Amino acid sequence: MSVLAATVVLLVGGTAAADREPLAHRSGDWPSWQGDSSGSRFNAAERAITPRTVGKLRLKWAFAYPKNGFPAKSQPAVVDGGVYFGSPDGKFHALDARSGATRWTFDLGTVHPGAIVIDGPAVARGKVFFGDTQGHIYALEQRTGRLVWDKDTEPHPAGMHTSSPLYHRGKIYVGASSGENINPDRGYPCCTFRGHIDSLDADTGELAWRYYTVPEPQAVGTWPSGATRYEPSGAGVWSSPVIDERSGTLYVGTGQLYSGKTGDFDTLLALDARTGAVRWKQQVTKADTWRLLCAFPNSEGYCPGQKDGTALDYDLGATPNLLRVHGRTMVGIGQKSGVFHMFDASTGEVSWRRQLSTPMPGGGLSGIQWGSSYDGKYLYMATNFANPGTVFALNPANGDIVWQTPSPADGCTTGGAAQHPAICARAHTPAVSTSPGLVYEGSADGKMRIYDARDGAVRWEFDTIRDFAGVNGLTGRGSAISGNGGAVIANGMLYVQAGYSPFYPSDHGNVLLAFGL
Repeated sequence: MSVLAATVVLLVGGTAAADREPLAHRSGDWPSWQGDSSGSRFNAAERAITPRTVGKLRLKWAFAYPKNGFPAKSQPAVVDGGVYFGSPDGKFHALDARSGATRWTFDLGTVHPGAIVIDGPAVARGKVFFGDTQGHIYALEQRTGRLVWDKDTEPHPAGMHTSSPLYHRGKIYVGASSGENINPDRGYPCCTFRGHIDSLDADTGELAWRYYTVPEPQAVGTWPSGATRYEPSGAGVWSSPVIDERSGTLYVGTGQLYSGKTGDFDTLLALDARTGAVRWKQQVTKADTWRLLCAFPNSEGYCPGQKDGTALDYDLGATPNLLRVHGRTMVGIGQKSGVFHMFDASTGEVSWRRQLSTPMPGGGLSGIQWGSSYDGKYLYMATNFANPGTVFALNPANGDIVWQTPSPADGCTTGGAAQHPAICARAHTPAVSTSPGLVYEGSADGKMRIYDARDGAVRWEFDTIRDFAGVNGLTGRGSAISGNGGAVIANGMLYVQAGYSPFYPSDHGNVLLAFGL
């Protein structure tokens, strides 16, 4: 791909903050979406929840959300005895991690009416960082919830943040995505959003650099409706970045195009964390231009790839994993096509690829959605609507499958999902998480499961499709285990968001559930 396909905008030079190391959290904390800077989603310090004790996990408390039509998506961060997360009603909460008691609540509506949080926060140096559905990034004081700064990083009206921030040496790194491609109006002048990854000063929110994934969209004609046609567009950054702290290289995946054929779509980017310059990039799909109209019949005039089979929706929507294999630093990433890719982290050279599910026609829903985990021995990931979705353990050296466990056959015939057979699916949307000896993955059947890391046997299961009395005085009800993140394991507790597509009918909002021994 030509370097002209993207643009790096350098706005602010390095500051003294760039040389500061982050303050250390307690070893059992989970301070960011990734769990750590390498994206392992592995809590090596967890000593209470083990293969021997996991069967004793019990619900300790639930936090219920008001019913307003939005699902629960904000994966919690757990730091210094507090749990931090966003609510579908535009609030951001800090609770006591053990009891669920409220420490403070910040109302986004006091700053940006209508904004909600769907990404997971990062907690670093006494601040809580997160984005919203309107493209703003916030920094709150960790102790009090006081607003330190907020910045509008996305001028496009459909721009938003599903990417969770990553903190490193005085900077916040976060991607921007958008919902512009799901506009079903054939008269809409599609499309003008361009994905980007930003580096922000953690103390002030000022933009240090921005890397655009596509050139600026230009009017190139009209759609059949007469609406102006813009190209190229899209390639949003849905997932969260990781960083190699030794080399200062930032890695992040991108999504499909909305229009046109040019740009860093379906690409793993390796960028200089200090400047945003490209060190290498690997585009894993040759062509992929998709928007919602591609899912409708007779939309060829609005979806050119519908006829030639390049309307795929094969995002790299998952967060990468950095790991050491036989003395080499490698970076792996899952794709919605069902492929897991492994590259040399220094050069981008392909090491291996493994196809774990067969792609579905008309959209990338069969494969790896939000992310995988690495526990120092194996890589763990799950496929979504793969008939059935399956949890895998892979050998990181060659991609060989160590074990695979399909979503249990009784998942849709037991528990709350049994009342809704037309809705239930044996599928996995969330990212996988691990702790020593255990693998955590939730399902679209509403059940949270914990697997044995040695052989994939299910060691614990909890059905969330039921009513819960929330510590905040509301009644909530679980649903499919939420994507946009996954299970969080911290200091002897397990935290799970229940409320995602497919949606089970309820008179109540969804829930954050906290389990302990």
